[in-house]
Amino acid sequence: MQKNKFIGVISLGCDKNTCDTEKMLHILKSRHQIVTDPEDAQIIIINTCAFLESSRKEAIEEILSCAQLKKACKLEKLIVTGCLPQKFVSELYSALPEADAFLGVSDYGEILSVIDGVYENRRINAVGFPRGECGTERCLTTKGYAYLKIADGCSNHCTYCLIPKIRGAYRSVPKAQLIKEAKGLGEVSELILVAQDVTRYGQDLEQPTDLVELIKELSLLDNVKGIRLLYCYPENVTDRLIHEFNINGKLIRYIDIPMQHADDGVLKLMNRKGTGKSYLELIEKLKNSVKGIAIRSTFITGFPGESEQAFENLVSFIRSAKLFNVGFFKYSREEGTASYNLKDQIPEKEKGKRLRKLYAEQKKVVKSNLSLLKNRTFSIFVEGFDQEKLVYYGRAYFNAPNIDGKVYFFSSEEVEFYTHVNVKIIKNDGYDLYGERI
Repeated sequence: MQKNKFIGVISLGCDKNTCDTEKMLHILKSRHQIVTDPEDAQIIIINTCAFLESSRKEAIEEILSCAQLKKACKLEKLIVTGCLPQKFVSELYSALPEADAFLGVSDYGEILSVIDGVYENRRINAVGFPRGECGTERCLTTKGYAYLKIADGCSNHCTYCLIPKIRGAYRSVPKAQLIKEAKGLGEVSELILVAQDVTRYGQDLEQPTDLVELIKELSLLDNVKGIRLLYCYPENVTDRLIHEFNINGKLIRYIDIPMQHADDGVLKLMNRKGTGKSYLELIEKLKNSVKGIAIRSTFITGFPGESEQAFENLVSFIRSAKLFNVGFFKYSREEGTASYNLKDQIPEKEKGKRLRKLYAEQKKVVKSNLSLLKNRTFSIFVEGFDQEKLVYYGRAYFNAPNIDGKVYFFSSEEVEFYTHVNVKIIKNDGYDLYGERI
């Protein structure tokens, strides 16, 4: 049995991967020591993403970079986990001899025995089928907030997406397990619920429940000060959920609804539910029903068959919807997805042109949205001090970590990090706001 090895862990990809990494860290710390500098590590574990070609390329580059440390430093073993081996281990096992072991998206609980195995000079493929979570205890890598993965996998089968083939069918985590996990996180300013679609939560459980019931129970926890929702599919945003925003003081008035497009023809080709009209109606309903709600979404441009008119329909939607935060992506043609073989593939150059136009349109919307916040005061969660700007920075309720803008502010007194302060907004610049503490 191996003990007291120095282990470095690198987590790539989404916030769901972050949760997986944190559970693996807890398991590792029971026997080993975690180091932050890869050059100090005897073992490096890379938890990978494989959703897009760009994420696979990043993962491979990270693996090869760390493999060089075997020659230059004291690195003894390199282990690859997560989405990349889950989908591609048959190719990786021979193509990446630098890696000593591979584990999939549900195999983190095997990490200690795998480490023992590679020190017996065995090369290990421990990739299994996607299944339940490996426990509830975690070592947080975030400060003041935490993600809670309430489900894994997806059963929607959007035609551009590899997730069902990587992480399997949608599997809700039992509510009691989630409550126990949330209790163990300590005090968090925000508990951020994540899944491929959080609004589908509970429908597949032996004793069916739903997202609203989970929110209600999480809200009873004293250590949870606020709850944020990411990735709510539009067709599942119910009146009951909308009502919960108004009656639950812990539910942050922010919602991420990945719509992906707004042209009816493209949405049908994507196997997305709803229409551009129904999406606009949902946005208006949310804005009218929940005062001040910040709505975020994501959209894909350059999907096969996205005609000039279909693209202009998307641009028009962006102008009309006036969403608070938006992410745009170029369509990535992924082998193994239904859209891979569709006709009328869009050239990369044209995808880039359309992407730039969408960002330009949304920039106008953001400028208008942020200008309405001038002279208003918001509670800001303080995350740091910018040494170049010489001001503090943090997030308001309308800013999710890592994906939205920041609020920069001046304070004549020292401010403690990971606390809330009131900031009066003075101006906006791009996607960020500037103000002063009051």
